[in-house]
Amino acid sequence: MHWGRPAPRVRRGDVRAALLALLHEGPRNGYQMIQDIEERSGGVWRPSPGSVYPALQQLEDEGLVAGDETGGSRTYRLSDGARAQAARHADEAPWEEVARSVPADQHELAVLWSQLNEAFAHLVRTASDRQVEEAKKLIGKTRRAVFQILAED
Repeated sequence: MHWGRPAPRVRRGDVRAALLALLHEGPRNGYQMIQDIEERSGGVWRPSPGSVYPALQQLEDEGLVAGDETGGSRTYRLSDGARAQAARHADEAPWEEVARSVPADQHELAVLWSQLNEAFAHLVRTASDRQVEEAKKLIGKTRRAVFQILAED
């Protein structure tokens, strides 16, 4: 969600640094690393699989990471040679800097929107007819209230 606000600033090499920092803590699969980065950045940065998996492949090609297939999932771990290198840079994990690149008030609004979206998805899957009607009324009131806020200036 961008709403015309600047996207989080992710610098070249941030994905690689984040992956190495996470793997320094212990083995993980790619999906777990994406979730961990999102959680540690406070929801500001969720790298795409299209950036994470090629970075993991490059780290593997360089001999810094080894991947093991288990139960249909590939788990990655640092190679012995990479452990010392990752330890030297463990405190430099970029998620905090990326999180600081987004103004706090806009980030909070984005988090609330994400939480509302999650609730809405759950509602669509599980709500009774009565719950759907109540939700429609609430969403209509909320929409009108947001426009009222915008009209106040």
